[in-house]
Amino acid sequence: MNGSEQAEQRIVVRGLTPDDLAAVIAVDAKNVGRRREEYFRVKLQQNLAETGIKVSLAAELGGCFVGFLLARVFYGEFGMLEPVAVLETLAVNPDFQHQGAGRALMRQLSTNLAGLGVRRLQTEVGWDDQPLLRFLHAGGFRPADRLCLDLALAAPVVEDRR
Repeated sequence: MNGSEQAEQRIVVRGLTPDDLAAVIAVDAKNVGRRREEYFRVKLQQNLAETGIKVSLAAELGGCFVGFLLARVFYGEFGMLEPVAVLETLAVNPDFQHQGAGRALMRQLSTNLAGLGVRRLQTEVGWDDQPLLRFLHAGGFRPADRLCLDLALAAPVVEDRR
């Protein structure tokens, strides 16, 4: 058994809690280079408090918070009738990458979704995020049959009412 497999066996995956907010923000900031406090405060609050089925997981190694994911289950999105899960965020502290935390999180997510009868997991990733693309590809993700499209809307005109 190599070092990565040994570390993966010691990883504990559990549900995220509101107390994890600071750790979530810190791991994300190490990955993206800036703190997105308000974004994750809102996301974590929605994921843990709103009605509906959500999946939010944390990974710990030796009692240290090393990664997390946020996912949701939707019923009937974009004209599809069967439930689909959407992986919103997946992050592992760069100091702990390549030790199996991401794989452990995804394995537990898959188990949870199977228990809910969900058979499809979707996500979006930046075209130039090659490490994440490699990770997702190794986990079985493939390009979807649909295209994700964006439309930049013009900024609203603000009237000067002096």
